[in-house]
Amino acid sequence: MTQEPEVGELEVVLEHVSKLFGPTTAVDDVSLSICRGEFFSLLGPSGCGKTTTLRMISGFERPTRGTIRIRGRVVNEVPPHRRDTNLVFQQLALFPHLDVFENVAFGPRIKRVNRSEIRRRVAEVLELVGLSGFERRRISQLSGGQQQRVAIARALVNEPTVLLLDEPLGALDLKLRVQMQQELKAIQHRVGTTFIYVTHDQGEALTMSDRMAVMNQGRIEQVGTGADLYLRPRTTFVASFIGETNLLTGTAEGLDGDLLVVRIGDQRVRVRAHQPVKAGEAVTISARPERLR
Repeated sequence: MTQEPEVGELEVVLEHVSKLFGPTTAVDDVSLSICRGEFFSLLGPSGCGKTTTLRMISGFERPTRGTIRIRGRVVNEVPPHRRDTNLVFQQLALFPHLDVFENVAFGPRIKRVNRSEIRRRVAEVLELVGLSGFERRRISQLSGGQQQRVAIARALVNEPTVLLLDEPLGALDLKLRVQMQQELKAIQHRVGTTFIYVTHDQGEALTMSDRMAVMNQGRIEQVGTGADLYLRPRTTFVASFIGETNLLTGTAEGLDGDLLVVRIGDQRVRVRAHQPVKAGEAVTISARPERLR
């Protein structure tokens, strides 16, 4: 199922992408379009294929089938260092023997950017993440949140087209994680870079994302805004994974105006259907607790 965004120029497109590890299918026929400048999340439980999808976009995994495009260019055979992407891991992999400046400057040095440009870029991104004045601090002298900012600055200093983040806040305590969610969204808004963010935390995805894809068992269940997924879930998995809900099964009896009449036991209820339903068809209703009277 292809999921197309409503507006915006396309940044990353996956077309019928699958990834097999031996007999195991980790990602199963995923099609997805992400707009330029979007904060997009891949959301789902552990083992659903979201990290594998991210690694295929970054180039660290090669798709078994399908096509990946970044700004229209097919990148299936392009190695990670030749893609205009950067990946931030949960394990930050900062260099403990280097100070903050040298950690952030590492990428541009490898690319042989001239010294004055490196100084300009590093100063700019450290100011962006709130670490101006920390240039000569050792990594061991920083808090967890500060180390996270260094990792983000090190990725942004390379000026990637797409920044990929694989559960980067997972190791932080709750209070710091909430703070960093707000800061990450603010940073993304200021730089305008496309962020693709992997998380199993629905609250995290709802807080930061413009849109998100809910994944389950290697497939995409639904793509949309937080409001779309919460108010108009297309599957029982999405309904139960995003927030709390009551799932009631019944039989469709037909339309009453623009409402669908459903028999549940010896009761009839009228609900708004978000997809076509035939009379006599078994249906499941998602009723959010706050919508019940």
